[in-house]
Formats: sequence, C-alpha cells, structure tokens
Amino acid sequence: IPFLYIADGHHRSAAAARVYQSRKGAGHSGQFLTVIFPHNQVQILAYNRVLKDFNGLSPAKLLEKLGAVFVIKSDGAAKPTRKHELGLFLGGKWHTLNFRPQFTATNDAIERLDVTLLQKYVLDPIFAVADQRTSKRINFVGGIRGTAELEKLVNSGEYACAFSLFPTSIEDLMTIADAG
Repeated sequence: IPFLYIADGHHRSAAAARVYQSRKGAGHSGQFLTVIFPHNQVQILAYNRVLKDFNGLSPAKLLEKLGAVFVIKSDGAAKPTRKHELGLFLGGKWHTLNFRPQFTATNDAIERLDVTLLQKYVLDPIFAVADQRTSKRINFVGGIRGTAELEKLVNSGEYACAFSLFPTSIEDLMTIADAG
C-alpha cells in the first residue's frame, strides 16, 4: 500500500508514536490497532456548529451581515446538498446559504474547504470566534446526530443558531494531505 491517510484517529496515531519513542520500541509499543478501508468505501460525515449567541447582533442584523458572504434562501433545507452550501437554523426555521463565488475562488485546497470559509468569513469576523477549539461560545455536533439535534439545541434556548455543513470529501482530505 503506497499511501495511508488518517481520516479519523490522528491524535491516537500521534500518541502511539510518542509512546513508541519514549519506550524506545520496547514491548509492543511499535504496534497499535487500526483498520484500513479503500478510499471509495469511506464516508466522512458533516461536523456541524452551534453558537451560543449572535455576538450582540439582532437576528435581522445577523442575516444582513451573512448576506454579504452568502446568497441566502429563506425557508431552505436543513441539510446542504453540495459543497459551498450550508444550512442555518435561526428563529425556528432553516435558511440555505450559498457562498458567494468570490469567497470560493481559490486554488488552495484548504482555503476552499467549507469549514475554512465559514471560519474565515463568518465565525471570526461576524461572531468573534477566533479559535473554535477554545471558544466557549461555539460547539460541534457530529453529523451522525443529524440536523434534528441542531434544531433541538437551538429550540432549547441553549444555543442561538446552528450551521449544518456539507461533509468534506475524501478526495479533499487526500489532496490536502498530499500537499503536506
């Protein structure tokens, strides 16, 4: 097998490598459990976001700001059907958001990812979430839980809105890995 790509479990792999190094290969430290699938048998699920607040904006002002980044269709679908399309659950209904072409016009594979575009043009400048990993105002909801979970979290009042994302493709993952 000329190449292996880690689609999930990169932290586990890195930890296993550190154990191997610290133990200088002693015992079974040079081994860890894994499973390998052909790329055409792998499905990556969406990794959706929920936000605690609108960063001081009214819902109308939020939609106005989002309108500069997206073409917005009210009464949209919960689940995006293609790359560069997102769902926004706000005020008890779904909106379909399509990135305006100027935001997706790049040859850089990482910069073209919906998760990168969302961070760069929405989460940081509009919601003031500079680092998704450390901010207490954003959370992640795995795609296995579905868009009904996003609706439940927002309708409970715990979160103000939710973004559903189209899953990153395995081809994009491999392109980015190949680029280093």
